[in-house]
Amino acid sequence: MIVVTDGDSLARRALQMAARRTGCRLISRSAGNPTPLGGVELVELIQSARYDPVIVMFDDNGDASQSHAEQALSVLLTHPQMDVIGVVAVASHTEGAVGTAVDFSITAGGQLVQTAVDKEGEPVAGYILCGDTVDILERYTIPVIVGVGDIGKMNGRDAPERGSPISTAAIQAILKRGKVGLQESR
Repeated sequence: MIVVTDGDSLARRALQMAARRTGCRLISRSAGNPTPLGGVELVELIQSARYDPVIVMFDDNGDASQSHAEQALSVLLTHPQMDVIGVVAVASHTEGAVGTAVDFSITAGGQLVQTAVDKEGEPVAGYILCGDTVDILERYTIPVIVGVGDIGKMNGRDAPERGSPISTAAIQAILKRGKVGLQESR
């Protein structure tokens, strides 16, 4: 499973495109701002998915405190039957967010950088990506965390109409690190 810390309608559209391009299955019912489903419901949807890997979205709707989405994410990260191969950590301008360290980021220009990025997908000094649904990630061991700007946006550079290239690159990077077979279009 690949976790994405964004779930608004544009992120859902971008991730549908990225899932199609990478051969993944998007759990579209996880989309919402904030996340509409609880952890147990998401586990059931993931287990009933037709194929792997699946992409699951979590969104706190700008809430810097631990909310419903982070509680649901915690259930997935600790569930014995769930295997998280990576997280796409999405930057935001949420005040009061602590952030999380990323392994690397994909910029709005499609470059892999060793630092975090901001909401617009521009590199920042340091490894801490600030976002509203990422603070909880520091509590868990996650194989790879890839930072990106606001999915589907970044001044149109990740638009679904353009093939969601930044979202696709982040998912491909996780699949490659997780040694999951990459596919182009299913």
